[in-house]
Amino acid sequence: MEISIPLSTKPERRWRSKPLQTSKTSLFLTFFSCFAWLYVAGRLWQDAENRTLLSNLLQRNVAQRPKLLTVEDKLVVLGCKDLERRVVEAEMELTLAKSQGYLKSRLSLNESSSGKKFLAVIGVYTGFGSHLKRKLFRGSWMPRGDALKKLEERGVVIRFVIGRSANRGDSLDRNINGENRSTKDFLILEGHEEAQEELPKKVKSFFSTAVQTWDAEFYVKADNNINLDLEGLIELLEHRRSQASAYIGCMKSGEVVTEEESPWYEPEWWKFGDEKSYFRHAAGSLLILSKKLARYIDINSASLKTYAHDDTSVGSWMMGLQATYIDDNRLCCSSIKQDKVCSLA
Repeated sequence: MEISIPLSTKPERRWRSKPLQTSKTSLFLTFFSCFAWLYVAGRLWQDAENRTLLSNLLQRNVAQRPKLLTVEDKLVVLGCKDLERRVVEAEMELTLAKSQGYLKSRLSLNESSSGKKFLAVIGVYTGFGSHLKRKLFRGSWMPRGDALKKLEERGVVIRFVIGRSANRGDSLDRNINGENRSTKDFLILEGHEEAQEELPKKVKSFFSTAVQTWDAEFYVKADNNINLDLEGLIELLEHRRSQASAYIGCMKSGEVVTEEESPWYEPEWWKFGDEKSYFRHAAGSLLILSKKLARYIDINSASLKTYAHDDTSVGSWMMGLQATYIDDNRLCCSSIKQDKVCSLA
């Protein structure tokens, strides 16, 4: 009986162990290559993102960069600048012409357009609820009808001054229009809203409208709580004809009221210094401006600052001018009528 002995056992084990070692190496290499591929792909993706971001930034910067002007563009710019310069020059020339009286006044159709010169225009403040007071004035010191026309022939115009209702065209406006058709003694300020708190603006509108409507040497603002001695006022103004920059009235300088609840409260009291005192100005009951000063208000109306009261507002406008202050005690209206041009009604 023959016995066969396997002679190749060990070599077969060595042969079988090699494939195991080779497979681990291959697996490691495969894993490493995949990781390397992912890393390279990630870097490429990140670079692409960076390039996109940079491209967007460049496009945005290009859009924000100033445009290169062509010759045509430069001509347009230069043309606009030249036009702007000419507009400014024209506005300056227009203001100068108005100040020197070269522009035709805007006369209303129912007023004198003959170019007649007057001694004075007297504006008497009134309101929508003052019908009885106007009636009383017409029956006392203020002429009416033919007598009013004769006074104008002497060179003196008198008008009740009133604005328009906040609700334009309502019964208040209609009543004033009807009364004016009958009496023809109103100066209606079409651009002014009649209200107690708007009185400082009303005085500006009055002087501006009056100087555009009548060519007079003096413009007089009077409250509706006084009576006037017309002959005494005319005599006073005749005596002042030669004073082209006259600011006439009962001059005063009172304390600025800082308490908000008080009737004469000045909201901008802090502008009047530590002493809280108003500058010198003509009392509001009756104040007179020469044509030169009234024309200044008309020309600069849009930029003139108003305060809480009309008389202090006018006084503030006069401070920066070469105005001649004339303090006349006859214009200090009171209950004492002796030697007075005005008295309390």
